[in-house]
Amino acid sequence: MSDATDEIWRKATRSQGAHNCVEVALTRSTTAIRDSKAPEAGHLTANSTQWSAFLNALKSGMLDG
Repeated sequence: MSDATDEIWRKATRSQGAHNCVEVALTRSTTAIRDSKAPEAGHLTANSTQWSAFLNALKSGMLDG
């Protein structure tokens, strides 16, 4: 797995420069996720199966609370 700290981190264009967003970086084999307010705190990684399941859960409303 490549070190996600060296990757290009992106956040949603709808965040309009806000600093309380989730940032995402794609590596060769994983998707990395971090908090834009505290990038030095580290990141989570998910393989393609995990990331796809997470996105599907978001889109379906399963994570609405």
